Amino acid sequence: MAGAAAVPGPDQPSGTGRSPAPEPLPSVPAQVRRTVAGGSAPADADLTVVVLSPTDPMTRGQLRRMADLARDEGYRVRWEEARGGATAPFATIGGLAGLLRRADRIVMGDPFSRYVQLLLTITRAGDLVVVDDGTATMEFVAQLARGERLVRWHRKGGRPGPRDLLFAPVSSSARRRLTPSDGRQVEVFSSMPVTEAPDGVTVTANDFAWTRARFGPPRITKGADMVGTSLVETGVVDGERYLDAVRTLAKAHGATRYFAHRRESTEKLHRLATETGLEIVRPDLPLELIARRGPIGRTILSFPSTVVHTLPLALAGTGVRVAVCDIDPAWLTDHASPRAQGFLSGVTGTARDVHRLARVSPA
Repeated sequence: MAGAAAVPGPDQPSGTGRSPAPEPLPSVPAQVRRTVAGGSAPADADLTVVVLSPTDPMTRGQLRRMADLARDEGYRVRWEEARGGATAPFATIGGLAGLLRRADRIVMGDPFSRYVQLLLTITRAGDLVVVDDGTATMEFVAQLARGERLVRWHRKGGRPGPRDLLFAPVSSSARRRLTPSDGRQVEVFSSMPVTEAPDGVTVTANDFAWTRARFGPPRITKGADMVGTSLVETGVVDGERYLDAVRTLAKAHGATRYFAHRRESTEKLHRLATETGLEIVRPDLPLELIARRGPIGRTILSFPSTVVHTLPLALAGTGVRVAVCDIDPAWLTDHASPRAQGFLSGVTGTARDVHRLARVSPA
């Protein structure tokens, strides 16, 4: 779960303040709350899921729904308003310090998160597990193998800023903690292809068996759906080029719905709806769960992103085709990382069970 860490320990009160989850959209069925049959505890009952709440409303909403699913499975969930003001980080770190020091095993989401890296300096757990199905996992494992500083792929190549330099000792300490050694095991659990793992790191494939068992099979529609990306928001792809590509791709394949990435801006989505006629859907759960529950198009169109790896696994056996369109180098901004094109091509090239589309040429 992005932005979350799971640590063994006693149940503790949640952080202060709760923001309501966004209302489910009409085109996406509402999640039905489940309870553990007979009140039985999960296999790993001594587990506390800690959510380091982000500020982005859409991400917060998705995490709220995922926290509900974890509770329904019988796990304890501790919601931390970790970014809720100037004093919030101190309160969060202070409140978690004892829990982290007692834990024998730490399961974390985003290893590039400065918050997660800071919390890693507190724990002395001998068993560390990174659970992440994002494209950043590929870069994380490769950087760990090469002994490089941990930096997100779309920022690599730029000069470190003042905050990077200030945080460098913490980041270096986290990288050392995430490197296997005597008395410390490190595991990566992911659906992403890992081809360059450091010696001693255990790599376990996520095949989405839980998702397939809990949801679906979905109702399949005759049309096509499109999956959005935040490459414009991260400064990698030019906004006008992206708009033209979406328009051309949707027209060519008869797409009617656009599942927005949680970080896509409202302004961009408004333009997409106005200029392409696509129905914009902001999912209230990760797309893999939305797709399993349906309805979902017989064809799902995507640019290089996590979903070209995860959706074929989540939708295995349903007959849904995932099709990916590569990013044309001409779409990249002047500020894009020198590694952007190679990285994005690698995301597509290593995906299994997807249909490769020719690069679109906007009319």
